[in-house]
Amino acid sequence: MSDIPEAIGTASEGGLFARAISRESGGSALDADGHFAETACLNCGTELVGPHCHTCGQAAHLHRTLSAVGHDLVHGVLHLDGKLWHTLPLLAWRPGDLTRRYIAGERAFFVSPMAMFLFTVFLMFAVFQAVGFTTPADISMPDMEQIDGALKQEREDLTDERAELVTSLDATDDEAEASRIRSEIADVDEEIASIEAGRSVLTDKDFGEPGMHVTIGDPRSSEFLHHLNEKWRKNPGLMLYKLQSNSYKFSWLLIPLSLPFVWLLFAWRREFKAYDHAVFVTYSLSFMSLMFIALSLLAKAGVGLGWLFTIFATIAPLHIYRQLKQGYALSRWSAIWRLLVLLFAIFIVLSLFLQTLLLLGAF
Repeated sequence: MSDIPEAIGTASEGGLFARAISRESGGSALDADGHFAETACLNCGTELVGPHCHTCGQAAHLHRTLSAVGHDLVHGVLHLDGKLWHTLPLLAWRPGDLTRRYIAGERAFFVSPMAMFLFTVFLMFAVFQAVGFTTPADISMPDMEQIDGALKQEREDLTDERAELVTSLDATDDEAEASRIRSEIADVDEEIASIEAGRSVLTDKDFGEPGMHVTIGDPRSSEFLHHLNEKWRKNPGLMLYKLQSNSYKFSWLLIPLSLPFVWLLFAWRREFKAYDHAVFVTYSLSFMSLMFIALSLLAKAGVGLGWLFTIFATIAPLHIYRQLKQGYALSRWSAIWRLLVLLFAIFIVLSLFLQTLLLLGAF
């Protein structure tokens, strides 16, 4: 005789027994609206004394309706709960207060910095895709033969100019004039070296002539640079797509890249720790992502590039200033000079981030 019917019967008995136990421990019956009317936690069985189980933390009075599925979907994807609506106004208008209160331990009403950062980055790239701000896929490289011809012509012109300068140098007896000509010859040599280096990178060709100048470096000595250049030449559209994709995947690198610069601004202030700076940087990047979303929507609505740049160049420094001043309790002057240093550091961070993306795109 097969054991399958016996197994089915045992499973049925177990289900009935579990249901009876559940009812005895508080029940899982549904009311007319599809809500559980339990008196004990449906997860661990602990008697409920409030809106959440004090043992496992599960919420009481759960819903078993179709609308609950939609709520879970929106909450799971966008994390749109009460914390977000407490966080956004402070992030926009009082970023320093948000930073200071979160560091001080007020966590129940605010989205954590990293969760906020991931949410805004996800939303930013989703909006970019929706409004059409994506990398073009039909990019074609320019005519390299035409570029090569222009570079060769430019080098010939510089070579002729150098020959004339050398002739003038040999013909003069004035030391001041000779010094000036030598300086011009050095400038021409630098231009020739730049053209040769650029031609080597762009076309992978060499002039094949003995140099009349001091070489500033041969890019071909680096296999990596040539590999990267070859990939850009063969499929620039794919490389731009990878650059955009990596900027989304590795956007979190902006946080560790920025931390050393913020730390330097407060290196002698022992009361501020690395964690404080991390919260500051992460919330600041979250706001910048939200601002890029707003600017992209304005651009889609037809606002001109000049206005968009003016808005960004005004709001971004002002927001950083307010966050510095409020978050670190600084005087006006202390916040201003730190802002100026930080704006310079931002260019360094973005440059490092771009170089990292190019490095990742080579593989």
